[in-house]
Amino acid sequence: MSNSIEHINDSQFEQVVIKSSTPVLVDFWAEWCGPCKTIAPVLDQLAQDYADKLKIVKVNVDENQQYAAQYKVRGIPTLLFFVDGELKKTHVGATNKIQLSQLIDSALA
Repeated sequence: MSNSIEHINDSQFEQVVIKSSTPVLVDFWAEWCGPCKTIAPVLDQLAQDYADKLKIVKVNVDENQQYAAQYKVRGIPTLLFFVDGELKKTHVGATNKIQLSQLIDSALA
């Protein structure tokens, strides 16, 4: 796993995501989720590719349910893009690097 990706819990969410001056991609995931494991290496690579523009964090939905419920996460992986504390984009399900890069670029635009 990349050192560029931070694992956070519900108590850290507001400070790390909502109050961040840097755009944040939140990956809601779980250990047992196959598609979550599929996109993990893609997220690791993107964390390095976008290191100067975007912060990527992971929230384990089995251990942290407050924000998963607040943002109506029903399937995982769910990726939420926040800019200046505001939810800008949502993507549910596994995807490839090209599509995820396009989603990130559109959220940063």
